[in-house]
Amino acid sequence: MGPPPVPPFPDGAFSRVLCVVAHPDDVEYGTSSAVAAWTAQGIDVAYLLLTRGEAGMDALRPEETARLRTAEQLAAGEAVGVRDIRFLDHPDGVLEYGLGLRRDITRVIRELRPDALLVGSWAVEFVAGLNQADHRVAGLAAVDALRDAGNRWVFRELLDEGLEPWTVRWLLVGGDDRPTHGVDVTGEALERGIASLEAHGQYLAGIPGHPPPRPMITGITALQGRAMGVGHGVLFRAFDFAAPPPIALEAMRAAAESVG
Repeated sequence: MGPPPVPPFPDGAFSRVLCVVAHPDDVEYGTSSAVAAWTAQGIDVAYLLLTRGEAGMDALRPEETARLRTAEQLAAGEAVGVRDIRFLDHPDGVLEYGLGLRRDITRVIRELRPDALLVGSWAVEFVAGLNQADHRVAGLAAVDALRDAGNRWVFRELLDEGLEPWTVRWLLVGGDDRPTHGVDVTGEALERGIASLEAHGQYLAGIPGHPPPRPMITGITALQGRAMGVGHGVLFRAFDFAAPPPIALEAMRAAAESVG
């Protein structure tokens, strides 16, 4: 007997999602199909890009690449119903974890006040193989900024900007091999997710051997859909900070058993 299907998120779990990633195109490798499903339900989704991906195209100068990839990211967001797309100007390829990066992400969390923060894996090795350095930094900095955003006494200068603390309920991690929840993207959401990766056409054309977006995204979401028992899905490891920590539940069960 196999493992139980990965469940969907509860109805109404969140109404506003902020996706924090390192580069243009990072959201588009499957995750944007989930974004399309959410925006179709009326969920507000925003993107925060920590760089403009200026080091990503060997054939172009960084300034040209930044302009091109910024434009492609805006088009990719439009394909899945995301119009609030913000770019920071941290350096691509050498993104550094530090207080400045945490502060910048915290600022946007307090401005937008999301219910859920979506990040990529910060592990060295993840479901797609070895993780890229900027991806690891972006994921870890965003996770720490989530807690920073709710602490009045961390980055007190943000209070002077009128940004009060904000507590994010959900952390959603893509690319984790221990998924807890999934999003059914079968149908229109999948099509829009494919279109969002296709919007990065000039960038993808410069990557030797990169597979076409349609079979690539269709295959990724089909594999993940199997875990949910649906045609196509996107999986996340989710942390609900309004729920008791799993270890607390286990401890309470153990205590009840010992008394019984």
